[in-house]
Amino acid sequence: MSNREEAKQLLRRYLIARIPFIVLQTIEVPRALGLLKEIAEELDQEQWLSRDSFFAHTLSKGVYALCTGQTVDEGAKSTLGAGDFFINRLQREDRRDQTLILTEIPDISDDNSEAQRMLDLVSLATEKYSTLVVLCHRPVWNTLQRHGLIVTLDMPDEEEMYRIIHDQLEGNRDAVDIEWDDGDMREAAATLAGVTKIEAENVLSALLAKGTVTKEDMAEVRNAKNRLFSNISGLEKITVDPTMKKVGGLKGLQAWLDEKKELLKPEKKELMRKLHLQPPRGILLVGVPGCGKSLSAKAIAASWELPLYRLDFATVQGSYVGQSEQQLKDALTTAENVSPCILWIDEIEKGLSGAGSSNDGGVSTRMVGQFLFWLQECRKAVFVVATANDVSMLPSELLRRGRFDELFFVDLPTEEEREDILGLYFQRYLQVDIHSNETFAGQLVELTDGFTGADLESAVRELAYRKVAEPDHELTKGEILSSFQNVVPLSQTSPEKINAIRNWGKERAVPASGRPIGEEKLPSHTGNLVRRVLVRKKED
Repeated sequence: MSNREEAKQLLRRYLIARIPFIVLQTIEVPRALGLLKEIAEELDQEQWLSRDSFFAHTLSKGVYALCTGQTVDEGAKSTLGAGDFFINRLQREDRRDQTLILTEIPDISDDNSEAQRMLDLVSLATEKYSTLVVLCHRPVWNTLQRHGLIVTLDMPDEEEMYRIIHDQLEGNRDAVDIEWDDGDMREAAATLAGVTKIEAENVLSALLAKGTVTKEDMAEVRNAKNRLFSNISGLEKITVDPTMKKVGGLKGLQAWLDEKKELLKPEKKELMRKLHLQPPRGILLVGVPGCGKSLSAKAIAASWELPLYRLDFATVQGSYVGQSEQQLKDALTTAENVSPCILWIDEIEKGLSGAGSSNDGGVSTRMVGQFLFWLQECRKAVFVVATANDVSMLPSELLRRGRFDELFFVDLPTEEEREDILGLYFQRYLQVDIHSNETFAGQLVELTDGFTGADLESAVRELAYRKVAEPDHELTKGEILSSFQNVVPLSQTSPEKINAIRNWGKERAVPASGRPIGEEKLPSHTGNLVRRVLVRKKED
């Protein structure tokens, strides 16, 4: 059952029971009024309540009959005037079983004059077996709330969004050439789930305005949702190169991700719902710095064709009590609203490293607990890719089985992976296939033993800069070798750190490469490399 149907059933019961005060938590006033009108019509047909006893108030129309839309008190523009209308109808006209819906209410979050006046209206409604319904998305004064009940109307889920899309497209098939079939509409519903009804209708109206809706327009649907959530507090939208679908090496991780990608298909998602299976939560990538952990997040987003958002714990931390926790909650709720998406948390250990200490008043500990609870209970298609370099700073709670779907260790690239990475970067930056000369390719692979993926990329990128600066110059083998020989890899500067990380990973993580962690020993380096500025000597 969708959230809308759940809300509808609760509202029906509360209205029939004449609960004097109902708070409908929502940010979508037109959708909520439409739902209440639908309920009023049904209750009238079933002879529970008369449709003529339902009234709504807006600042623009005043008080009007909910089912007919006819204004009954145009002068009651304010909430105060709407209250006077309700009092007059119940007290002076001695009517019962009346329902007034307020869409614009003042601050009633604490004990103030507005909340006291609302409480007085609720007391009168109790006497006259009537109901006051308020639409709001803010807290309600506890004393006032105890006189009634709360119903939450979340934004449309996939089931409701499918009906919205289906109704709008089917209603225009005679006038517009629409290529979408039922599967396309369900895919669009999965993409737009989490936006408001009016936002979804606007996206579809923009497509219909072209005069045709094609299969290729699905990309526009995804882009439209990205634009709706382009400025989100706590989340940063990351632009991803759609061609960046592969990371050199990491075959074990790639095979695992390819299997999970199948779960994105509409029929697989429907099957998971029937089996009460939660969507994949995500992965934690730990290991040697510069070996492709952050790059993997972008590659996953490109391969799965999902938007990528970056959560930075530093940006959600505030200076006031409770502010950090609230801002983290808002950011995670927004991630659910923009789902399906990839949520990237880079160097998560830095944001959660204070857990267990009292230096920050327990803020970090509470944020860890809040994040882990969300990670475990989230039912939306938010796939988390968290990365960590300093494993010693990771809270132990984060590593417990069931938090992330898997914990992968990203090690220094093996000989086979270095060849794969070099081929990828030479092709991307220089449009050169290094495998055309297997002997030279093997020489480069041997020379780069102990290099990280970042080391390999920086050396090739330096060659690309030179090629762009001098397009007529053909790079020589000597120049290429010199570029790599000028790199001081992390395995040379911090071998103890790498060995410590590897020892930690052997006991806790799955190798992302598919090969045993630390299988290849660190290369031994003799002497100290003197780095130099590499520039080509130009002829006079």
